[in-house]
Amino acid sequence: MELRDAILGLLRWKPASGYDLKRIISASDIFYWSGNNNQIYKSLLELQKEGLVTCQVQLQESLPAKKIYSITAEGLEALRQSLLAAPEAPERHNSFLIQLAWAELLPDEAVLALLEQYAQEVAVRLQMVQAQAARPGSRPNRSPRETYLWQRIADNLVSCYQAELEWARQTQQALQQKNFKA
Repeated sequence: MELRDAILGLLRWKPASGYDLKRIISASDIFYWSGNNNQIYKSLLELQKEGLVTCQVQLQESLPAKKIYSITAEGLEALRQSLLAAPEAPERHNSFLIQLAWAELLPDEAVLALLEQYAQEVAVRLQMVQAQAARPGSRPNRSPRETYLWQRIADNLVSCYQAELEWARQTQQALQQKNFKA
């Protein structure tokens, strides 16, 4: 899926400003775009020109006016069509694996220290994903099926980080025991 599809999906959940969209995208592990302002506002303008979203200016006391975007019927249909596209296998970009691939140059202690540091980083990410999943209002729940699907997304993220943490710990243990069997 593209950023514009994610924006349409978020606007189907609730009307939002560009800032609100950036905050949601940046705070989430499922929205993998950087969510920088330029990308979001450019996408919103394109979606508005195409008639897929509308914009309402909301005046605020002591603050600049705020543009609130909402999805249109045409936007809902475009979102529906994007949801019918064939799913893609997940992409996996993990620079630590590249780092580890050439770690033969390092002494055991340095490799073990890298693995420990990596395991700690993964553990922190796991805690963050678990906390985000538990935070009320962090995802839509307009129907039991939608609530279930978002819970399964959260479960997927948690299980990925748990598996990565387990892999790091197993690798550390094998290196410490000089047990290099697969």
